[in-house]
Amino acid sequence: MPFIPHSEADVRAMLAAIGVDSLESLFDEIPADLKSGALQHVPEGMSEMHVAQLMRRRAAQDAGVLNFAGAGAYEHHIPAAVWQIVTRGEFYSAYTPYQAEASQGTLQLIYEYQTMMTRLTGMDVSNASLYDGATALAEAVLMAERCVKKGSGRVLVPRGVHPAYRETLRTIVAMQGIEVVEVDFVRDGDAAGCVDLPALQGQARGGFTALVIPQVNYFGVLENVDALTDWAHAHGGLAIGIINPLALAVLKAPGQWGGQGADIVVGEGQPLGVPLSSGGPYFGILCCKLGFVRQMPGRIVGRTTDLDGRTGYTLTLQAREQHIRRAKATSNICTNQGLLVTAATIHMALLGPEGLRRVAAHSMRNARALRERLAALPGLRAIFPGPSFHEFALALPISANTAIERLADHRILGGVVLGEDYPELGDSLLVCVTETKTPADLDRYAQALGDILR
Repeated sequence: MPFIPHSEADVRAMLAAIGVDSLESLFDEIPADLKSGALQHVPEGMSEMHVAQLMRRRAAQDAGVLNFAGAGAYEHHIPAAVWQIVTRGEFYSAYTPYQAEASQGTLQLIYEYQTMMTRLTGMDVSNASLYDGATALAEAVLMAERCVKKGSGRVLVPRGVHPAYRETLRTIVAMQGIEVVEVDFVRDGDAAGCVDLPALQGQARGGFTALVIPQVNYFGVLENVDALTDWAHAHGGLAIGIINPLALAVLKAPGQWGGQGADIVVGEGQPLGVPLSSGGPYFGILCCKLGFVRQMPGRIVGRTTDLDGRTGYTLTLQAREQHIRRAKATSNICTNQGLLVTAATIHMALLGPEGLRRVAAHSMRNARALRERLAALPGLRAIFPGPSFHEFALALPISANTAIERLADHRILGGVVLGEDYPELGDSLLVCVTETKTPADLDRYAQALGDILR
């Protein structure tokens, strides 16, 4: 979409038309002490030519890096058709349908997205997305408190949940009087990296509203989701699943976990057709059982027929959102990440179930192959021996930060340092491998790390 700036003459004409002498007069109700004044760290304006030169220099800094970092944001192949379609004007400029039925194309796309999400997760309903996976978890916890008639104000969260998710959760629910109780993970043995069941049992005595169950967890390890889901239900709590949507192409759907299935499911949608983009924007997934739909934040689109029998789409549920109920709102979510949802829907439609399975399986094979090669190097070992998806934790005999820096000299992004969030893991890396890596890429990483160790 073109950017058309207003000239000074344009601005003066518009101000004169509304009877105001300056832009500042439009904001005269704001107390002076609340105004920020000049922005000290924003540089002066640049010409179009110099802006283009600057952005080319910055883009060149990202060129040619072999990426083995994941930790919640993953490099996957995105068919060229996805964003060619997404950036068409009718998709690119469409926004949240407040005057809903006038936006039939947008509504149909959201309906298709919701259908795909319910089939992928095995849940009854999906909303039209949230801001990202971390805020989706916080919304799910608030939702769980509303769903349980006598919520305890306690939620059990494994330390194997993404550190940023846990931090976001604490920030959002702290003022709601909800205690986030962290549960440790097993250190040794076949279950290393998974939720420590004895530690979990000890937390049940105080009562809890919900247990959060990551699949896969931050370390890339597969949790015993059946046992955890049944445990939560047996102790009177809800089960909140955190999923990687791509992993669900080869793993059991949360709706089938344990005897009753998960109650609420959240996740980050970025692996489905959304580029890394230096950290966003992304979109959050939120699905649930039908019995909890009235407490779900966001909106739901349904399909119906008009008076002439033609298919039509409408907002079936838009329960108590902030732009309707303000302080009495169920949630402060007033929009959905429509552009990213569009990309994900087109991506899933192009790949189909079999395509998603192939991407997931190829990623798993690549991760297993690299893990075996690196474990054979002297001084290296995989910390968690159990089954994993496409990430694994690797213990190093040298400083993890030093390894990252030296791998960067080889133009390799070697992983994510774990010790900063998990000091007990010492010098270790979380390494991710997706379907984008070739055997030559794996050899290059193993060779570079081996040279650094030597």
